[in-house]
Amino acid sequence: MIYDFHTHTSLSDGALSPLELIRRALEQDYHAIALTDHVGVGYLERVIVEIAADCALARAHWPIRAIPGIELTHLPLPAIGEAARRAKELGACVVVVHGESTIEPVEKGTNKAALQCPYVDILAHPGLITLEEAQLAATAGIFLEVSARRGHSLANGHIAQMARLAGAKLLLNSDAHDETELLTPPLARQVARGAGLDEKEIDEILITNAQALLAKLPEIG
Repeated sequence: MIYDFHTHTSLSDGALSPLELIRRALEQDYHAIALTDHVGVGYLERVIVEIAADCALARAHWPIRAIPGIELTHLPLPAIGEAARRAKELGACVVVVHGESTIEPVEKGTNKAALQCPYVDILAHPGLITLEEAQLAATAGIFLEVSARRGHSLANGHIAQMARLAGAKLLLNSDAHDETELLTPPLARQVARGAGLDEKEIDEILITNAQALLAKLPEIG
């Protein structure tokens, strides 16, 4: 079974509607998928409400754990904590922060700001994360992402090494923007091996840690 906590729909820069993405994920043997469209603060509520409604409809009729979430993207550092808190209040079960990927002009300090926020669940593609930041993730119980998405995946090996040294937990996510980027079990294991993880660590990142995050999330129907 596949667990994927970082995907995008046509509510931001993805190609598919929320329901179509969920349906296609179900056809690829997904057990759980979080829809985490890019948001700022002006349209935070609208996106969460729309995603939550479609996730609830999918859960009511299909055997998949469809989870409403968001990805806070390119926010000024002082806005991250309040936006994450507000997202949780509005019904986002998974709050992802767009980390300091090496391929985008993310404001320096975003990783640290996210890792100091109690409402953040995942720091996505954190790029050349420092050991100090990885230690913050370990202390806070925030998952660091190993990304299957081109470009963002360039720092996977470094992220895995910092997490290993700090004792931080990793998750492997697709960051899918269309159906061709959804995970399959072979692809997920290949990406994890490419990050330098051994077979025990791969099982941990794909199954144990994913189930641990699911257990932390609010109950949804």
